[in-house]
Amino acid sequence: MPDHTASAPKKILVIDDETDVTELLAYTLKAKGYAVETLNDPNRGIGFARTFLPDLVVLDVMMPDLNGIQICRMLRADPKLKKVPVIFLTAKAEESDRIQGLETGADDYLCKPFSTKELVLRIQTILRRVGDGAAESPKLITAGPIVLDAERHAVTVNGSPIELTAIEFKLLRLLMERRGRVQTREHLLINVWNYETEIETRTVDTHVRRLRDKLGSEADWIETIRGVGYRFAERRASESANT
Repeated sequence: MPDHTASAPKKILVIDDETDVTELLAYTLKAKGYAVETLNDPNRGIGFARTFLPDLVVLDVMMPDLNGIQICRMLRADPKLKKVPVIFLTAKAEESDRIQGLETGADDYLCKPFSTKELVLRIQTILRRVGDGAAESPKLITAGPIVLDAERHAVTVNGSPIELTAIEFKLLRLLMERRGRVQTREHLLINVWNYETEIETRTVDTHVRRLRDKLGSEADWIETIRGVGYRFAERRASESANT
């Protein structure tokens, strides 16, 4: 039975230079009701994606000529494709490799050899989250001089735009949407990186530090709750200290 009831099936693009992988995934995902296209030539990836406009991309990392990291960066830089979720498939299982992939803007990371059942579950989770987010999340979030425009994927501080990576944007958006509520590091890992706690929580700390650096004089909107996690303040910490 199909995994979704929408009249138009969700479209998935699989890019992997191994034909046995693309054939397996095409068979598996089509059986689950998805519209699937596969490519074994990574050089065709971006051009094909612009025409196909997938709802999700499954992307191998280690490919000749053009690797998955490069393709993911190109996706994130393309106005038509920058919001398309990406799942990396790779034989590189080191923590540093996973972090690099996620920092590039991937939504999930699955190591080869992988379970097709697990991949399908991760695809379902991401597509469900994207759908829920589109229906429920506010398009414009404001906190003092910080304005996050979800539709334009843009953030301004005191009227000036700041450049955020895809992960930094997701992290700031989640914190702002849940303003005043403490978010544990584990909760952030699952909801921002869509990953269980296989990645060390210091990954969260590193991204929060980078995000604060980019917020500059407004960094203290993000509060550290010692031993627990982080919270986007109801009001700026420096203002609270002066009252």
